[in-house]
Amino acid sequence: MRILASALTAALVVATGACDDDDGENTGQTCAAPEDCYPGVDPAGILGEVRCLDRVPGGYCTHLCETDADCCAAEGECETGIPQLCAPFESTGLRQCFLSCEPDVIGDLEEGDYCHENANEAFLCRSTGGGSENRKVCVPE
Repeated sequence: MRILASALTAALVVATGACDDDDGENTGQTCAAPEDCYPGVDPAGILGEVRCLDRVPGGYCTHLCETDADCCAAEGECETGIPQLCAPFESTGLRQCFLSCEPDVIGDLEEGDYCHENANEAFLCRSTGGGSENRKVCVPE
């Protein structure tokens, strides 16, 4: 029974797209509120207000930014080496940090495969919808 319960729990985590395990990146973690984001990272080091995007399934930890360099400025903020970028999301007009899946990052990989392998199995590569500043990012499907 214990093995079945563990298997069901693991399947539920994968199915819901949770990416808040020890191997994941802080940006893109699931969240219900900003307080759920960037655990163990000194908030004073994060360059921009921490946000939990509710426009994607399960929430998406991010923070406001001005440049790509702002996205990994705090010690411990970026744990995996997955490139991040700063871009406006949809019609909000707010520039925020996202996991990148732009062509220069993914190389010869297919966009969706890159996000599945490097960000989260439940993520896809899509445009930020930021108008003239539109970029390609990994977000939940």
